[in-house]
Formats: sequence, structure tokens, C-alpha cells
Amino acid sequence: MRRSKHVAAPLLASAALTMLTGCRQEQMQRCVDEHNVVVDDSLCNVQPQRSPTGGFYPNPFRYYYGGTGTYFPGSIASGGGYAPMSGFSYATSRGGFGSSFSGGEGAGE
Repeated sequence: MRRSKHVAAPLLASAALTMLTGCRQEQMQRCVDEHNVVVDDSLCNVQPQRSPTGGFYPNPFRYYYGGTGTYFPGSIASGGGYAPMSGFSYATSRGGFGSSFSGGEGAGE
């Protein structure tokens, strides 16, 4: 029996599409200040301090997800956002080693 080329091509395309959509693309997660200047990651983990009036002083540092730039302190992060997006994973250290975060369902800006 002879196999049809018309059946193999769609199956191959379908398998390739399944493999591509199953992989999460890794993006940068960096700690930035109010001007999107990259700072040490430890500054994003500081707990808010209580003010004398009973409120809290907000932490001026927050994570910036994706975009362009580098992990190095002093560089500028741009093209990303302050909330993780679904379908991406995020690395918080230089070179992709260290802790990471994967955006879950409903995450996004």
C-alpha cells in the first residue's frame, strides 16, 4: 500500500505547532526604581515600613517583567510591564540561573 503525502504534511505541521505552543518563552524579571532603572533584586523584597501615623511607607522598588535592557544595576528597563504575562516564564538573575517565575492564568497587564 502506498502512503499519501497529503496526510503526512498536515500531521507534521500539527506536531510542530503543538511543540512550539507547549514551550514557555523565558523573559527577564528585574527589580527597578520609579524611573525603571535596574537595581539589586533584594530591594524588591523589602517589606513596607510602618509610618508614625499608622500607615505604611510604600516600597519604591518593584519588579519589571519582559522588555529590553539588561540585568545590570543602572541599566534602563523598557518595553515590558509591571505585571507578568501569561504564557511566559521570568528569570530574576543574570544568565537565567537562580529563581524564576512563570506567569499564570489571568496574569497580565
